[in-house]
Amino acid sequence: MKDSVKIKSTNKNSSYKLISLIIPIYNEAGHLKSFLEKIDKLKLPLNKELVFINDASKDESFQILSSFKFQSKHLILNQEKNQGKGAALRRGFEEAHGDIMVVQDADFEYDMEELPGLIQPVIDDKADAVFGSRFRKEVHQVHRTFHYLINRLLTLLSNLFSGMYLSDMETCYKIFKADIIQNVNLQSNRFGFEPEVTAKIARLRLRVKEFPISYYPRNYLEGKKITWKDGVAALRHILYFNLIASKKSFFKPTIPEKYIPGSGHWL
Repeated sequence: MKDSVKIKSTNKNSSYKLISLIIPIYNEAGHLKSFLEKIDKLKLPLNKELVFINDASKDESFQILSSFKFQSKHLILNQEKNQGKGAALRRGFEEAHGDIMVVQDADFEYDMEELPGLIQPVIDDKADAVFGSRFRKEVHQVHRTFHYLINRLLTLLSNLFSGMYLSDMETCYKIFKADIIQNVNLQSNRFGFEPEVTAKIARLRLRVKEFPISYYPRNYLEGKKITWKDGVAALRHILYFNLIASKKSFFKPTIPEKYIPGSGHWL
């Protein structure tokens, strides 16, 4: 298959009916209304559900979210205490109703118009999970040097220890079949979600595909929250979940047998 996000459906009888976009929100009031307007109108290959998790924002994010007049099916969850992106995603996955789950940030760093092409291989049953890659774009994209180098290093280490080759492990755009992600025991509360979920799904028998995506990085004044401390934490998570943590605790007993490799290799 050609690595492109423009993929036409070949499976007209797909059993998938609903796509859930899992969207953590923390202090995004400055651009949240325009983001909501755009994502509410977003056209996807199937019906969509917007699942927002307000992570105890200190600004007007929750008020903006609560007062917005949605046309789409949606669910608004409110965390009483700030716990981090990983905790917000975990709750979103648990309470979403979709057959396919998409991780979406509440900003414009990623182009949501590229989502239909990323989701289509899952609908067509050609992939069980899809990662969008900021580093596989044919046209060179300019990245901030520090974040670029840290991302590439973390991805390299993740690949080395997980055995799954990716070009962008830290990407926001991750798409999963619901019966996979809802059966992964996720523990990380902050940005450790990325290396943790990668390490865990690498233990399953999955068809994971990666496609190029656009990326428009924002700076800290514009609301970027990840720091060098999160990079150190990500390194710790890579080592822990790949080398130390008990693999028997990675998944719930309800994980479909078709995803479990033979010979107990994942234990």
